[in-house]
Amino acid sequence: MAERFEVADYAPSARPGSRGGLIAKVDEGSPAWEAGLRAGMVLTEANGLVLRDLIDWYWVSDDLEVTVSGFVPVGLLGDDAGDDEPFEFDCDLERAVGQSWGIEFADAIFDDMHLCVNDCLFCFMSMLPEGMRDTLYLRDDDYRLSFLQGNFVTLTNVGEDDLDRILDQRISPLHVSVHAVDPVVRRRLIGENEARGMEVLERLLEAGIDCHAQIVLVPDINDGKVLEETLSWLEGHHHVLSCSIVPLGYTRFQTRFDASFRDPVRALEVIELVSPFQERARRDRDITRFHLADEFYLNAQVPLPLAEEYDGFGQYEDGIGMVRSFLEEWDAFWRAHSASADERVGRAMTSDRHAHLFTGEAFGPTLIRCFEHCPIAGRVSVHVVRNDFFGGDVDVTGLLCGCDISRAIAETVHVPGVEEQMFIPDAMFNADGVTLDDYAKEDIERESGWPVDVLSCSAEDMLDGIVAFLSQDR
Repeated sequence: MAERFEVADYAPSARPGSRGGLIAKVDEGSPAWEAGLRAGMVLTEANGLVLRDLIDWYWVSDDLEVTVSGFVPVGLLGDDAGDDEPFEFDCDLERAVGQSWGIEFADAIFDDMHLCVNDCLFCFMSMLPEGMRDTLYLRDDDYRLSFLQGNFVTLTNVGEDDLDRILDQRISPLHVSVHAVDPVVRRRLIGENEARGMEVLERLLEAGIDCHAQIVLVPDINDGKVLEETLSWLEGHHHVLSCSIVPLGYTRFQTRFDASFRDPVRALEVIELVSPFQERARRDRDITRFHLADEFYLNAQVPLPLAEEYDGFGQYEDGIGMVRSFLEEWDAFWRAHSASADERVGRAMTSDRHAHLFTGEAFGPTLIRCFEHCPIAGRVSVHVVRNDFFGGDVDVTGLLCGCDISRAIAETVHVPGVEEQMFIPDAMFNADGVTLDDYAKEDIERESGWPVDVLSCSAEDMLDGIVAFLSQDR
């Protein structure tokens, strides 16, 4: 499937506008329900403030009473309602102390998303093939999603009005992509708007806005002495709460890069450079503060940091501590579910069934070692799937595509004389149950010729699902 694509050198520069916050759900019996609000209605104002996003809603509705305005879209009331025009309304909401309003919005952003104005050298979206679904090319760089969802932003598109709002509403903490503080290197990495990002960041930090920083490390550009300078700058700013350092990732649909930090020597150099900053942070602030992505430790073939050194796994979604967290869960599961304590495990150990588990290249060796040294060893085969769709150095499970998984399942060597089950990771699907190359679970089953089960990537849920199958509890 991937062969039909060409390099995509673009991304949308605009997004259709919207008006107000669409209500996705109203809890029955809640203050919003009692006031007559229902799913499908749209809130446009609260206490006279035009609602641009969830932040505005949280800001203005933080009391026991709020007056809202909005409209009922055409058709929401039914075909017989005669609502050929949106019906506008105003209503007052009241709640008790500690009570929720009972409203769930469909989106975090109610107006136009703030899009990226940069030309980042390492932008993953510029390395995508053509022909994928439109949303994959949407380059958001919205400080509101940085606060609400933990997205990393560059701040290069933050105007003075937005800056004033951040300070007035104390929108903190933000997640900021820094990459480098040297202006020449920053310009090479993110383009001509680099200076604005640093200006905004410095003003935010001076005003007491907390930030989590990110560095995408590109070989021979912002590593080495440049990285040391960047970390020193971050170390000197008290309101930088943490910093994640993640390696460059690239696909085969580009010509800029052919290596990242897979080489053990290069990976170890990064670990050794960052280590003094971690040690000082633990000594002075009792936190590690500077965190390296798991790939550096795996590629350097050195032990992972201990769980307590990840500061509560606050940057887990950025690939910081995922493997350590999995191993902690893995050990906890077997402590709680030994054969003597859980009869299902005993049945699974002698099962006449066999589980096939599929994962990405990055996590494959870890998962293989785990299953080689556990009570159900021999009952589970771990299959490491190469990402041919994206190619390059893309090897994480979350970026696996349906075409590659389908191929791997179809090529599986089966265990004769036993009942088998194929298990694939939920991390490869989005919230709509679709992979990056638009495969649903049913498409994988049809193309591979095998039924599949989707398993969580957490150790506890993964093991619980596999033990349930092997023990014939499912």
